[in-house]
Amino acid sequence: MTKLKTLSLVLALSMTSACSLIPEYFRPAPPVPATIAAIDANTPGAAVQLDSMPWREYFADAQLREVIALALANNRDLRVAALNIEKARAQYRIQRANLFPRVGLSLSETAQRVPGDIAIGGNALTTHQYGANIGFTAYELDFFGRIRSLNAQALELFLGTEEAKRSAHISLVAEVANAWLVLAAERERLALGRSTYDTRLKSLELIRRSLEVGVGSALDLRQAETLMETTRADVARFAALVAQDENALTLIVGAPVPANLLPATMTSAVSAVAEIPAGVSSEVLTRRPDILQAERALRATNASIGAARAAFFPTISLTTSAGSASRSLGGLFDSGSGAWSFIPQIRLPIFEAGRLTASLESSKVQREINVAQYEKAIQSAFREVADAFAERATLGEQLDARRKLVEASAGSFRLSQARYKEGIDSYLGLLDSQRALYLAEQELINIRLVESANRVALYKVLGGGWK
Repeated sequence: MTKLKTLSLVLALSMTSACSLIPEYFRPAPPVPATIAAIDANTPGAAVQLDSMPWREYFADAQLREVIALALANNRDLRVAALNIEKARAQYRIQRANLFPRVGLSLSETAQRVPGDIAIGGNALTTHQYGANIGFTAYELDFFGRIRSLNAQALELFLGTEEAKRSAHISLVAEVANAWLVLAAERERLALGRSTYDTRLKSLELIRRSLEVGVGSALDLRQAETLMETTRADVARFAALVAQDENALTLIVGAPVPANLLPATMTSAVSAVAEIPAGVSSEVLTRRPDILQAERALRATNASIGAARAAFFPTISLTTSAGSASRSLGGLFDSGSGAWSFIPQIRLPIFEAGRLTASLESSKVQREINVAQYEKAIQSAFREVADAFAERATLGEQLDARRKLVEASAGSFRLSQARYKEGIDSYLGLLDSQRALYLAEQELINIRLVESANRVALYKVLGGGWK
């Protein structure tokens, strides 16, 4: 009983009084300006906090929300990220288990025959020994925090996988939104191409009839055919792009997308947020999941330094067992058959040929590497946000200019058409007006896509919402 009390006391002390040699952690200061460039200095910067806004509240289109939800349920990359969390959790539990002794039960039999020429008395002898014991082997008493440091390292790596899943979640939401928008834009281009083709086909038929009655010219006919065939080629190209975009969306979602969820045209408002914040503090970057993942890796390396330091100190381990032993199986649990063993072991490193020092230096260098990677991640995030804001600053003006260009081109086309019918201008002037209007309408679709994609990009680079 005294031995058991002593053993229990030693175990309790080892689990409660272990010191830690992990260096104190300080988050590196972000190597970027305190504020990200504003869109409009006269607009307050706290209008909306996109980093805490759930995606269901941010994206306004009901069809798009349904497609995003479908992707979150079926996308394989997100599924792998979730499984990586489960793997890291299991690895952390394995490492944490080293804080406790591994108790096992053993049943054994030892049979031995001694030949007569070496046995006492000159007769061959066969002996049997049976044992039943419970105990643990080589349990390390963590007085210097080596195991706890490794446990802290495993915990940070596990938490890093949580951040990786968050990052994958936000990236998937943005990727689905962008693919959905690109498909919508291509469908608009296809509809525009078909409409323009029908118009030019009618124009070609009109010129052909005019030529038959001797009013038109062969040059006008060939020019009309050129314009019509060019548009027909565009329609075929847009149709192929639409099919490819549908395939890309299906791959991202991870399941077939119902036809009623596919966009016919681009939505007028991708996000439910009318005003994007004008200026954002750089502190918001430290809440991005990819930045938090980089910081978790830095914390894990910091914890590994504690383990490397603890390796310089003595290692104290215990092997103990208690049970019963007997020469016969029937007497294994008889009175007086009790047996126990208690084997403490202390190992003090004396000469390691510089291995421990090199291991500690390696951990310190790795920490500096992780610091640099953390700072680089913040710098990259800062640029992503700044670029998105810089693009946002001119998109309103670009959109307005493109809309007015379409209006002006449409007016010019109507005037050229009227002048051609009156015989004032040649068909070449009408041809140029048709081309200009067609290109202006395509550019308007492009800039609308860029504006919508910019809203998605802002949501992503500011960390998205997570609930």
